[in-house]
Amino acid sequence: MSALGIASLQMDTPLLDRIAKQGSDFLGVRFPFICGAMTWVSEPHLVAAVANAGGFACLAGGNMPVEVLREQIEQTRNLTDKPFGVNLITIAPAYRSHLDLVTDLRVPFVIFAGNFPRRSEVEKVRSAGSKVMCFASTHSIAKRMLDYGADALILEGMEAGGHVGRVTLVILLQQVLFEVTEVPVFVAGGIATGRMCAHLFMMGAAGIQFGTIFAISKESRAHPRFKQYFLRANARDAVATPQFDSRLPVVAVRALRNRATEDFGKLQLELIKLLDEGRISRDEAQQRVEEFWMGRLQQAVIDGDIEHGSLMAGQSVGLVNAERSVAEIIETLAADTERELRRMQELLQS
Repeated sequence: MSALGIASLQMDTPLLDRIAKQGSDFLGVRFPFICGAMTWVSEPHLVAAVANAGGFACLAGGNMPVEVLREQIEQTRNLTDKPFGVNLITIAPAYRSHLDLVTDLRVPFVIFAGNFPRRSEVEKVRSAGSKVMCFASTHSIAKRMLDYGADALILEGMEAGGHVGRVTLVILLQQVLFEVTEVPVFVAGGIATGRMCAHLFMMGAAGIQFGTIFAISKESRAHPRFKQYFLRANARDAVATPQFDSRLPVVAVRALRNRATEDFGKLQLELIKLLDEGRISRDEAQQRVEEFWMGRLQQAVIDGDIEHGSLMAGQSVGLVNAERSVAEIIETLAADTERELRRMQELLQS
């Protein structure tokens, strides 16, 4: 562990420790700051770096071959003795194999994403001794996941990067965070500062999930061009993919605007015209829509193609202006959270 990582663990943050106790105890970490699962980014070295610095991180299962995921889980265990999670995409072709794998390996946490897990799948993971965390982008989804037996929820507002819902975090806080008391509720979407974390903790959040700030950390394996594009971006540059016609459903993805974004819009307009003229079937058009982004995330993250790749980012990208180490990020978040909690304490006592 680096000296910075040790410093993070030794920080004196009494107010943060008290208000974040539920999340810290649930995750088994010093600080309930979560590095969310990002395909092609959240690999063993980044996950271990976050864990060793006192936070919590998730391996991104994506659609990698099951043996590769097994290797990554074992590699992470060799790099850290701290808890971590494995994120499973329920709509991925390899999902069933991934589910069997995490059950066999008894990973500490399993985070379901992409769509709803079945009740039986939640029960299968829990029966293997893992804790289950489920995303909720609406009030109704939150209720369903609780009914299925989720051990914790992650409320993710549409401000987040990657695949997003259509409800802002501000609304979800009022609809779900203020109402759910039976399990820890973590929050995500558009968050990048400790000062904001302090107020979310005071609202009742068990912890905070981040993506964008860790995607461009020094430990992130993302291509330098990818990171530089993020550092130059403003919040308004992170846009959700539009849908122009109900005949061509588009799963909303928030990413930085580039040439690929423009080309995707043009493709939809072209396909709509062909549909109107009866020159293409609806199934053929939908297949072309879904194929457009295949491989584009790898193209951006690994190859550094910032024009034609998918630059998934949350609107918090407008708050990120430097590439820092994971330990520096966590240390800054903790210190700024503690500082804001002390400010609020003094304000309320004055």
